[in-house]
Amino acid sequence: MLERRRRGESGQGLVEFALILIMVSIVAIFILISMGSQLNTMFSDIVAVLPPH
Repeated sequence: MLERRRRGESGQGLVEFALILIMVSIVAIFILISMGSQLNTMFSDIVAVLPPH
């Protein structure tokens, strides 16, 4: 009986971890979408400064 309880808690912890990963991923996607043009401009400026090889 105690062994079943531990398995259930382990599964619950895994589900909670997966939900946290999903939420962090969604937040990261929204940040990248909202800052996309700024990042594009920044990288374009950096590439323009680099000498051709």
